[in-house]
Amino acid sequence: MGVLENRIPPPLVATIIGVLMGASYRYLPGFELTLGWRLAAALPVLLLGLGVCLAGVLSFHRARTTVNPLRPESASALVDGGIYQYTRNPMYLGFATALVAWSLLLASPLTLLGVVVFVLYMNRFQIVPEERALTMLFGVDFARYCSQVRRWL
Repeated sequence: MGVLENRIPPPLVATIIGVLMGASYRYLPGFELTLGWRLAAALPVLLLGLGVCLAGVLSFHRARTTVNPLRPESASALVDGGIYQYTRNPMYLGFATALVAWSLLLASPLTLLGVVVFVLYMNRFQIVPEERALTMLFGVDFARYCSQVRRWL
């Protein structure tokens, strides 16, 4: 078990990476696009990410289980309906999509490396420990769910 496992709230991880993307884009090659074009590209992607996140939260609330990512062992239900039929981690997928939108707004393709860092971090320090806890809680039901639904997309 790593020292960073389930320690930093995922919205904070996304925010830190977003800040680093914003601080670095001036030093990276990018496209000369007007703000209007950048907004036109970024806004629909951001709305998609927010919608995916919200769908995940609403599914958890409907199931009356915790949305606290730092305490997966306190889950009271295995949520496999709604958006969870398509992705096991819609909230994290939504954050990653929002980071893609931020990269589009920055108009610097190399800032997409921030999205890669987010996904790698989440896989190692958030999702793997969550899956370990959910396996302990829900056993074969969770294993079956994992075999049917992909981690991200």
